[in-house]
Amino acid sequence: MKRLEALDAARFLAFCGMVLVNFRIAAQVAPGHDWASGLVDALEGRAAALFVVLAGIGIGLSNIPAGVLLRRAAFLFGLGLINTTVFDADILHFYALYFVVGAAFLTASERTLWLGALGIVALAILANLIFDYDRGWDWTALSYSDLWTLPGFLRNALFNGWHPVLPWAAFLLIGMAIGRSELDTICIQHRLIMWGFGAAVLALFPQRLASYPELAAYLGTASIPPGPFYILAGTGSACVVIGLLLKLWPKIENLRLGPALTAPGRQSLTLYMGHILIGMGILDELGLLNGTLSAPQIVGYALGFCAVSSVFALLWFRRFKRGPLEALMRRVTEPRKA
Repeated sequence: MKRLEALDAARFLAFCGMVLVNFRIAAQVAPGHDWASGLVDALEGRAAALFVVLAGIGIGLSNIPAGVLLRRAAFLFGLGLINTTVFDADILHFYALYFVVGAAFLTASERTLWLGALGIVALAILANLIFDYDRGWDWTALSYSDLWTLPGFLRNALFNGWHPVLPWAAFLLIGMAIGRSELDTICIQHRLIMWGFGAAVLALFPQRLASYPELAAYLGTASIPPGPFYILAGTGSACVVIGLLLKLWPKIENLRLGPALTAPGRQSLTLYMGHILIGMGILDELGLLNGTLSAPQIVGYALGFCAVSSVFALLWFRRFKRGPLEALMRRVTEPRKA
């Protein structure tokens, strides 16, 4: 249970990072050189990667049947499509597609999972050599012109969307492989921290060795375009966070901070939808989604929303076992016991 609680806390931290990034995107905050811009820049692509790796770990730790996983994928896909009509950078419908990939690897060995992740990255590299990554994008407005056509949707979902299956599904398989480890042992925790840190640092070098700007961008650690060294950096940073939380969790509990982190982590689906419908909705009602906010202001608002989310989750769990959307998903996707 200690292990699971630390992973719930990691999920909440991933959620907070995504809130910071998504609020900046929605509010059209101009890039800057202040501390707030630097913070969000550091989290962009990393928080979402942590979120997907944790999903893979959850699958790796569980005995979930393929049928249930696929029904959850269908539920998240439908919810994500609805969400996409409000916020273009939705991750839920991509998340659902990762689950479909994960269902094919449920009984795979740890070695096969790592090879599968490498295969997905290799396919992504091949796709970038064959297809035009910029097709469909208006990078100035961050809009996708033909998203709601079948060719455009498939291209966006599989190749050049915000979180395309190629190569983002690799994060899920890597998480599944990590979930097969004895995460409650100090040895594994230290490996996660050290190997994760090493991977994140190593990923920084290839970009500096490239002589062409386009190649340098693809060999970089930014999430757009998601090159192989972005996957390495995102995996590394996720492993460091997970390893540190697992190792430090007893001390965090002694400070009585555990429930404030684990409660919202257990209803991250509900809170994810809430940060778009409520958090962004408030900004919209106030007319603040037009670039008028500064980076420090949007970071302050985002952190405030995360704090309110934590309080809501604590109050909700006093009466209910699961978050609202989590309970609905289980009711819809899991067979009822006789």
